[in-house]
Amino acid sequence: GYPAITAEHEILRLARQEAAEQPLATATTHLFQEQLFAARQETLDVHMSEKLEQYLVNLVIATREPKTYSKTLKDSTRTEKLNQLANWLEFGASPRATIALDRCARANAWLDGRDYVSPEDIHTMIYDTLRHRLILSIEAQAHGITTDQCITQLLASIPVP
Repeated sequence: GYPAITAEHEILRLARQEAAEQPLATATTHLFQEQLFAARQETLDVHMSEKLEQYLVNLVIATREPKTYSKTLKDSTRTEKLNQLANWLEFGASPRATIALDRCARANAWLDGRDYVSPEDIHTMIYDTLRHRLILSIEAQAHGITTDQCITQLLASIPVP
């Protein structure tokens, strides 16, 4: 099975902390490497609100347990979409997807010149981050459903904070 939602948050925070604490490579004369390490640290320092972090985690959790997750929603249209998603997905994304989406959203914000992550950063990166991590059901494949359609359905199902 997959970790509980609280464990998922802890995995994300530990991975972020571990990345920030990794020592930089030994002194080098190449300026490009120094810039690269500095940029990496700057992306890790980009702020993500707790609500947005919860949203990011919810997106990944919903790929694993769409029917279970749909029970927490009061909106019947969103619930219907998540139930359809449950028929399309055989396997959802792992905690590594949560970490990758977090880092990519931060990097996207940083490249955009911002010191904070927006929902648009997550939306921009989610397709490339999850596309290869979702395993479609035979039923979905038979109906020509793509992972991009699953991700679009996912985004339509989980409310943005």
